[in-house]
Amino acid sequence: MMRAMYSAISGLKSNQTSMDVIANNLANVNTVAYKGSRTTFRDMLSQLQRGGAAQSTNGGFAGANSAQVGLGVTIGSIDKMMGGGALQTTSRSLDVGIQGEGWMRVGQVAGGTDPVATPTSTTAGTGWTTTNYTRAGNLNQNSNGYMTTTDGYYIVGKAADATTGAATATDNYLYVPPGATDVAIGEDGGVTFTPPAGYALPTGQYTNPGTGRVTAGYLSMSKFANEGGLDKVGSNRYAASAASGAAVQGTSGKNGFGTTVGGTLEMSNVDLATEFTSMITAQRGFQANSRVISTGDQMLQELVDLKR
Repeated sequence: MMRAMYSAISGLKSNQTSMDVIANNLANVNTVAYKGSRTTFRDMLSQLQRGGAAQSTNGGFAGANSAQVGLGVTIGSIDKMMGGGALQTTSRSLDVGIQGEGWMRVGQVAGGTDPVATPTSTTAGTGWTTTNYTRAGNLNQNSNGYMTTTDGYYIVGKAADATTGAATATDNYLYVPPGATDVAIGEDGGVTFTPPAGYALPTGQYTNPGTGRVTAGYLSMSKFANEGGLDKVGSNRYAASAASGAAVQGTSGKNGFGTTVGGTLEMSNVDLATEFTSMITAQRGFQANSRVISTGDQMLQELVDLKR
């Protein structure tokens, strides 16, 4: 009886954790680019009551399977569901959604001051303190024109070739000067704008001689061998881990990377019908384990009453 009660306690704890995950998914159903999670269970150790035996070579004994009693349940995994969410049209020039694989690179700068046009390093400690990854494309510009996330992380892109305007392998902070107009983000990840009068082109940008528009650079994309291994760090950002593997860099629409769609936002991939179904399952599991504890308590009471 006591063994049954302890097994039921493990069931209560596991179903409570499952409910916590479901509640967080529902709380973030309208969070930009949120990736939902799911909970899986696995059984705990089993107590051996009788070992198995092979069939007797002399006949008369057909053999027997082992007899084991389970000792409860535990959380097997909390998996991140990295499928893409639906793209919602916003028509805002600095909004961008990613259709397909890829994560934008973002980071902070040592000292908290605006960076130069080209990063000195994307390694922590040399002008660059943190590299995170996000698919939340509700981008902004700070007061000096640098493109950032809503919480102030700089967008790290790829510089434009000074001759052709094509994306290069050189890292570049995406910079749009104050006073620029017609800012747009293309399917190739290119950030373009019409410059203000007298604009001096910095290293890493390109002026199209036919249109006069300037390419500020390209959104830098990264992907991982195991996206589920990325660690959530808050504010729609993720960090690479030993489980995710090293980031593979590229640009939009090439080498298996998804395309960028300007004027849209990727929404949460949480499915309400699935979450409510999982909620009912977790609630029923919690109720069933509660009933096991109540029944075990009644059986113990009957045992105590035998003395009377």
